[in-house]
Amino acid sequence: MNQVETIVDLRSFVRQARRAGKRIGFVPTMGYLHDGHLKLVEAARQQCDFVVMSIFVNPLQFGPNEDFNRYPRDIERDRKHAEAVGVDLLFTPSVEEMYPHEVLTTVSVAHVSQPLCGRTRPGHFDGVATVVSKLFQIVQPDAAFFGQKDAQQLAVIQQLVKDLSIPVDIVPCPTVREPDGLAMSSRNVYLTEEERSQATVLYRSLQQAEQLLAAGERQAAVIQDQLTRTIAAESLAQIEYVEVMHYPHLKEATELVVGDQILIALAVRFGRTRLIDNLITTVK
Repeated sequence: MNQVETIVDLRSFVRQARRAGKRIGFVPTMGYLHDGHLKLVEAARQQCDFVVMSIFVNPLQFGPNEDFNRYPRDIERDRKHAEAVGVDLLFTPSVEEMYPHEVLTTVSVAHVSQPLCGRTRPGHFDGVATVVSKLFQIVQPDAAFFGQKDAQQLAVIQQLVKDLSIPVDIVPCPTVREPDGLAMSSRNVYLTEEERSQATVLYRSLQQAEQLLAAGERQAAVIQDQLTRTIAAESLAQIEYVEVMHYPHLKEATELVVGDQILIALAVRFGRTRLIDNLITTVK
């Protein structure tokens, strides 16, 4: 595995791979890798010949009171994980490399970026869309791999690629979970033992939603109410939202009908740690 820190060096390696006829797969991350990230690499290896991973904690997607400086970082640990799962090229740019001067051009994806996390994190998805657009320009991959745990982010990127005719296949990959169901996240390291134990309620509530749908429940408000009460029963849970929406357009759902693709999305704080989880399913 090669590791580069500059755009010039990355483009040189990618150019060589493309000249050799290789299909380029790309896994963008903010580092502190866990099995969820590594599963993205496995998917990329299955579909592509040359896999690029980026590790960049993007300041544009953090608000003034969010955890940019606190976000976990360990490049050496990440390098070992990336090499072990078959990354061919690891891109670890500095903020100065990615943004050498004031950023005057940003990308904004309307509508899908506004509900859910967009309500309480203004500008977050503009930051995501901007850095992903820039990374796509730098790497120019044939396919890029994203986890479904960040379902709204995935929807934003899919809309971005569609609207701007960016020639990259977006490959969604299933959420990877701990044995007790907690969705893997770099932020899980912030949880205390008690917070970590109570956080499993997120997955349990999504399982409850599946059971309600299987039993014939078609009122989105009823599902939201049931899940809210289940999560609120945990003493440390501070609910930000529990919502049922049509997916991927992220329009509010009311009465569900067979064939609807829906997103049941959760955002809950445990102490200082904000966790998200979701279920993407088709009503049967």
